[in-house]
Parts: sequence; C-alpha cells; structure tokens
Amino acid sequence: MRDPKILLSAEEMPRQWYNLAADLPSPPPPPLGPDGQPVGPDALAPVFPMNLIEQEVCQDRWVDIPDGVLELLARWRPAPLRRAYALEKALKTPARIYYKDESVSPAGSHKPNTAVAQAWYNKEFGIERLCTETGAGQWGCALAYSCSLVGLECRVFMVKVSYEQKPFRKVMMETWGGSCVASPSTETETGRTIIGETPDSPGSLGIAISEAIEAAVTDPGGKTRYSLGSVLNHVLLHQTVIGLEAKTQLAKVGEKSPDVVIGCAGGGSNFAGIAFPFIADKINGAEIEIIPVEPEACPTLTRGPYAYDHGDIAEMTPLLAMYSLGHKFVPPTIHAGGLRYHGMAPLVSAAVDQGLADPRAIGQRQCYEAAVLFARTEGLIIAPETSHAVAAVIDEAEKAREEGREKTILFCLSGHGLLDLKGYEMYFAGDLENYPLPEEVLARSIAAMEGYPKP
Repeated sequence: MRDPKILLSAEEMPRQWYNLAADLPSPPPPPLGPDGQPVGPDALAPVFPMNLIEQEVCQDRWVDIPDGVLELLARWRPAPLRRAYALEKALKTPARIYYKDESVSPAGSHKPNTAVAQAWYNKEFGIERLCTETGAGQWGCALAYSCSLVGLECRVFMVKVSYEQKPFRKVMMETWGGSCVASPSTETETGRTIIGETPDSPGSLGIAISEAIEAAVTDPGGKTRYSLGSVLNHVLLHQTVIGLEAKTQLAKVGEKSPDVVIGCAGGGSNFAGIAFPFIADKINGAEIEIIPVEPEACPTLTRGPYAYDHGDIAEMTPLLAMYSLGHKFVPPTIHAGGLRYHGMAPLVSAAVDQGLADPRAIGQRQCYEAAVLFARTEGLIIAPETSHAVAAVIDEAEKAREEGREKTILFCLSGHGLLDLKGYEMYFAGDLENYPLPEEVLARSIAAMEGYPKP
C-alpha cells in the first residue's frame, strides 16, 4: 500500500527561520519615509514592538526560533507533505506532485505560522492588544486564535465584501475571543472618510490596513500594536518553516530537489514560506522553476510596475519597493479575497525583479475548475486562494505529460475552503466570470504612484 503522507516528528521541526534577505544577489531597496530617506527602526516603534522590528531589518541568514514559539507551533507542526497520487492518475502525468498541507492548523491555513510568533513577541514586549486587517478572514482568524493562546486582546478590520460573503469567519474570530468589524468602518477617521466619499465601498486590504494602523497608533495608553499577516520581512521569515520542513520531507522519500515550486501570491506570505528555502538553492545553482500565481483580476506581479508605493490607502505606511497596482486600487469582488492586495512583499518583489521567480496570472473560472478536480481526486476542498496554485500545478503536470518528461512539482496548499463554499456554489451555478483587469483601470490606479521615488 502506498502511503501518500510524509510525516515528521516534533523533534524534526526547524529550529531556525531562513532569511532570504541575506542571500539575494542585490539587496532589496530600503523602506523610505515621506522625505525620501530610508526609514530607521525607531520610526516603526509606534506600530510594531522593537523585537519584531529587529527581525524586520535583520540581515542574518538564520534566525533562532524561541522555545516559547516552538511550543506554540508544535500544536500542529510539522505539517504533512502529501503525494497527490490520485491527481497524478487523473492527469495521466509522469510528474510527481507533492503538496505541503497547511490546512491542518487550528485556523485552517498557513497564517498561524506567523500569528503565533507575532503574538508571542508582542506579549514579551508588554503589549496588551493587537489590531489587524484581514481580507478573506484567514489572517484575522489566525491572529484571534494566537492572541487567545498568549492572552492578548485582538481587534480585526475585515474587508467589507469578504465580511459579507464569509460571515462565519467573524464567528471563528469571536469564538477565540477576538472582535471583528467590516471595513471601511465608522471607528476610524480613515473609515469615516471612505464611507463619506463612497458609501457603498466594498473595502480593500489597503483601507483595512489604514484602519488597523490608525486604531493601533491612536491608543492613548500605548499598549496597542499593529500586526500584519503578509508583505513585511518578519512575516515572510516566520513562514519559511513551510519550505524548510518540505525539504526534509522530500529527502525522506528520495527526492533530491523539486523541478517546480508553486504558491499562490497575494501579499506574498505563503509563497515565500514554501519558495524562499528553494530560491536559496536556485541562487546557488540549482535548476528550479519558482512560480508565484495571482488572479488576473489583481495582477500585481504580472502587470504592475516595480516601484515605491505605500502599503495602505491612507499613506500611513512607509514607501516600500514592490510590485504594485497603486495604493488607491480597490480590487474587484472576486472570491479569492486573500489575493486582492494591491502590492507584493518587498522580498518577493525583489526575487521576481532579479529573475529568481516567474509569476503568472490565472482567471477564477480556471482556478475553480482546478479546485473541483482536486476535491474529486485528492478529497480536500481548498480555499479559493490555493486554487490558483493548483491551476498552475495542473498546467505544469499536463506540460510534463505532453513532453513525456518526469518532473517533481511541489506546491503549498495554503488553506482549506470549508468556509468559502459560496464561491463554489456560484461556480456550479455558472455565475462566476473571469475578469482580466482592464487596462484603463490599471492606468488610473498606478497613477497614484506618480512622483514617488523609483527603486
């Protein structure tokens, strides 16, 4: 009997995170302040605790994982690596397909890998309350869960369209003791301004980030900080446990190296988690194709310019060097809510800019078609975000079949879709349409970056 599961013991968990910033051929450009000068760590202190700021600016290749964080991660890690035998058979492909199953976490996604670390570091620093944003709700659930473990309050601003599409995400957050409000909200000056200008705004991650930062920095007691689920260096650092575990698991079954590594990409966290340890190998000469996959409705990496831009609509964040659609971009209401961010993590952006990763964009109908095939072969109902990775995996497996070539494909299954069934329902009803972002919308959106410095 073939066992599709490749498991590790708790003793085999990574004891260090991997920092790609140490190995990029060209260092990524620094964050800039309004004056165009690099931002120092002190400028971030009202937003993040200093122990996480130290990780944000760290240039060390390896960063030790504290025992307290390891104990939290060990509640569900190491996560299984699975061989997709049934999908391979359905595709009649000579490719070997493996997926890192991050749906086994209590919150059902990869997000707790950094949420528990951020909650732990904030608690150690004496913080009492965390504010954050969430798109599809996975990050908000992960942070609410993590705050409950260490004894912090948690306030979540959830993008309005997802808040309405996925009401049970709010229930999950509340079950773990968090509170959740639709964004734009009337709780912040940013939210009130947006509602005044666009009363029916569906919201965006850029808006929700602005609200969460404002709520954090205006706490008169100074005991509130902001927590981000993607984009920033320390977030991506924490996620590298995914790829590091996968390396050990592949070696256990005799796979020297994958030929292709795939992850969906919104802000960049789960893609970085699976890909960064293998990008390190590519930098050192390994022949690996690294593919971040995004929606064609939000084509940050494939059609956005590499530029300096704000991470939020209210321009409260520093200027970050990243691929961006413009910080005022309000994405269409597609069902892959976690992939609708206007920008991309600076480290992921630098890797793409330096030719270390090859992004592609896929329409949502092809993604749901791939998700349904995956469910009917492997059995798992996956999140709409993950469906983008699966669609690219199927493309690569079919290419291997046409070429008659064996190859090893690794991808990150970033989360389950058990609270995302509305999108599946619309797909089966024929109500989901592809939406390639119109050129005129893109042109208007990136105009918000005119006059900003260039990387």
